[in-house]
Amino acid sequence: MDSPRGRIDLMRGLAEGKIGWSESVARHFDRCLGCMGCMPACPSGVQYDVLIERTRAELERRLDRPGADKFLREAIFALFPHPRRLRAAAFLMWLYTESGLQGLLRRIGLMRLLPRRLAAMEELLPPVTLHGVGGSLPQVVPARLPRRGRVALLAGCVQRVFFPGVNDATLAVLSVEGFEVAVPAGQGCCGALSVHAGREPEALAFAKDTIARFEEEEREGGPLEAVLVNAAGCGSTMKEYGRLLAEDPNWASRARAFSSKVRDVSEFLAGVAPFARRNPVRARVAYHDACHLAHAQRIREQPRRLLADIPGIELVEIPDGDQCCGSAGVYNLVEPESSEEIGKRKADKVLSVRADLLASANPGCTLQIQKILRRRGKTLPAAHPVEILAASIAGWPLPG
Repeated sequence: MDSPRGRIDLMRGLAEGKIGWSESVARHFDRCLGCMGCMPACPSGVQYDVLIERTRAELERRLDRPGADKFLREAIFALFPHPRRLRAAAFLMWLYTESGLQGLLRRIGLMRLLPRRLAAMEELLPPVTLHGVGGSLPQVVPARLPRRGRVALLAGCVQRVFFPGVNDATLAVLSVEGFEVAVPAGQGCCGALSVHAGREPEALAFAKDTIARFEEEEREGGPLEAVLVNAAGCGSTMKEYGRLLAEDPNWASRARAFSSKVRDVSEFLAGVAPFARRNPVRARVAYHDACHLAHAQRIREQPRRLLADIPGIELVEIPDGDQCCGSAGVYNLVEPESSEEIGKRKADKVLSVRADLLASANPGCTLQIQKILRRRGKTLPAAHPVEILAASIAGWPLPG
């Protein structure tokens, strides 16, 4: 029952009334990564992503989770999709690490006394900078001449707080490539985490707010050629807004129009002729396929092409590179044991290619892989492909 086909049989049994909703049935759906690796492999084109998404939404409507599980999930979704709250939490994380408290508690082994899920959250903590905590993005970044068009950027939640360099690099590259970039004010979560967890009402509210913010940007600043995303999970959900809101007469056409403009930043840049000169970068780079980029959006070749076009880069493939790293949204927080096993396999494969740098297009993947490597005492810098491209164009040292 923990295979895609087994879960589909369960879905059929639930739909036909042959089995009832229960915690034991729910566990089989909870244990699904939602990596969508089954979809490109399916010869029948079954839309497993839609099936698991709708089943999880029904599960959340019908079942009341046990106290500890419910508390953890509510805590996660009270924090991560809310950038202001996340910034406040990140400041506390910064104090926790910079004060030396984190190192002390880890050395004396106190973390081993925490419940497994809380220990998993603590282990995932990335290095936090004051730039991420207090920095802000410009509302408009002008294009360098000759100007080719106008686009907008989703700032993201985890991305803008824990990986601010990715947004900075995205704005820099787009600007030198001739695109004016708008960053709509007041934007929040796109709803991706909520969609993947079955929190449908919350997800739809986030989606509507995102659409409205970018529509307002178009009304005030002019038409947008594209809405760009630099986090794989966010992009895959935003491209599905048209389907998610198809039954809402007030939002269906607006959602379809919005989704038609959504592009991953690598997808967009690979589709335009480069203006800016690429300076040589001497590095052996391993590219990690984020599941919601490779499987959900079918974007594989474009980021590889952007990296391969940089002089001096040796791009290497990770064995079984299309397998999940175990991050999968909030999966590594709510299913830490399974996530750990999957992450170990991915880390083994990453280390096997002896790269100088890991290229990853999703913040959750980066956090997950880096956590496993830290535990092994290994250091491997990681960067988003657009950060590597920005470093090449500007002649900067590589990130990390």
